Amino acid sequence: MRYPEGGGLTAERRAFREGIRLQAGERFAAGEKTAVIAKDLRVSVRSVERWRRAWREGGMEALRSAGPANSPTVTDTQFAALEDELDKGPSAHGFEDERWTLTRVQTVIRRRLQVSLSVATVWRLLKRHGWSWQAPARRALERDEHAVELWKKEVWPRVKPSRRRVGAVSSLRTRPDSP
Repeated sequence: MRYPEGGGLTAERRAFREGIRLQAGERFAAGEKTAVIAKDLRVSVRSVERWRRAWREGGMEALRSAGPANSPTVTDTQFAALEDELDKGPSAHGFEDERWTLTRVQTVIRRRLQVSLSVATVWRLLKRHGWSWQAPARRALERDEHAVELWKKEVWPRVKPSRRRVGAVSSLRTRPDSP
């Protein structure tokens, strides 16, 4: 079962499933049949067959959990170092303005942590640690309301494309020249 926000099974569910596989392994050693094990453990026959194959090749150790499927590629220690770098601001890392973008954070991670992550992974990493996208809390002090209104009234109508077609228009698409 997959969970939204962060991946696969919880540690408890992983441990529970590992316990079932280990029970199956003990029964493999006792020589029990696949169908009986599947019925008793309430799992599919195909799962038991897959576990038996793994047990033959690697013993009981092969039935143990491999851990979470999507373990984080950036450790908590590394993320703390990343936060220190982000606190310095974008200009400290050679960017021309004071805006953090996912691509810029990705660049800092690659330079400072020597870890290559996709932009989507950078976003999930930041979100997992409580970071969010930012929007200005208020309008800029430099904003000139009079100039904005003037532009809306005079300039915008000239550059906005018209929704009406020029020329005679027919309601029939198949015969554009019909009256």
